[in-house]
Amino acid sequence: MAAIDYEAEYNNRARVPEHPEIFARWAGDSEFFRADALKSGRAELGLSYGDTPKQYIDLFVPETGKDAPLALFIHGGWWRSLDPSYYSQVARGPAARGVMVALAGYDLCPTVTLADIVEQMRHACLFLWLRYGRRMMVYGHSAGGHLAGALVATDWASLYPKAPADLVPAGYSVSGVFDLAPLIGISVNQDLRLDTAEARKLSPAFWPLKPGRSFDAVVGGLESSEFKRQSRLIADTWRNAAKTRYEEIAGTNHFTAVDPLADPGSAMTARVVELAKSVGS
Repeated sequence: MAAIDYEAEYNNRARVPEHPEIFARWAGDSEFFRADALKSGRAELGLSYGDTPKQYIDLFVPETGKDAPLALFIHGGWWRSLDPSYYSQVARGPAARGVMVALAGYDLCPTVTLADIVEQMRHACLFLWLRYGRRMMVYGHSAGGHLAGALVATDWASLYPKAPADLVPAGYSVSGVFDLAPLIGISVNQDLRLDTAEARKLSPAFWPLKPGRSFDAVVGGLESSEFKRQSRLIADTWRNAAKTRYEEIAGTNHFTAVDPLADPGSAMTARVVELAKSVGS
């Protein structure tokens, strides 16, 4: 059996040579959505939840107001690139269907470690809980999918006893990575700086999960076998403790797999809205 070429399996920019055009489209769509939301009074941008400039939240409020169900979106970029400004459009679908969406930024590797980023995302959740007094679902793309899984599996009661034990009871990942061991030997690890022990420690697939959680792991139908394995892995591993789903989005690659979130009528948006509304307060 031939050895797996992890560099090729995980190098999505090489697998999708048109990615610069996709990023440009995202940035343009996001800018338009933010401007429209600001004009209608349904956006708060740059809410600081931490002590560095990248630790901020952009909030998009539905027409129903701030009492709506709450969802937190976490952007991708291998934990080392991009920011929420590329992804604002992923709030369009859920917000149009009555969900308040927060997009969180975070400091990037190698300036900080991946463990630092996980902790920053926990602080973002706590910031939202303190501000709005409600639990939330989390959804994310690529690296953000990993972080969504980490938040669903966080033991809030032991880390932050004043927060609800089920602060984040539901998650939805698009093209996430949940077993970080394959990343150790590829070029991205120049910035992540993972060794075997740290990779396992930061892999949600090996974290215990409290009962009663829900987690969907979806992936583009055109993605590599490794990305499909990663989503199947988390759905299978957590099945005994959580309600899990695995799905391939036909005809989409690693980047276009997230596009349906901009469409209020898409099945992906409908599922994210369903999970957000299931959380309650």
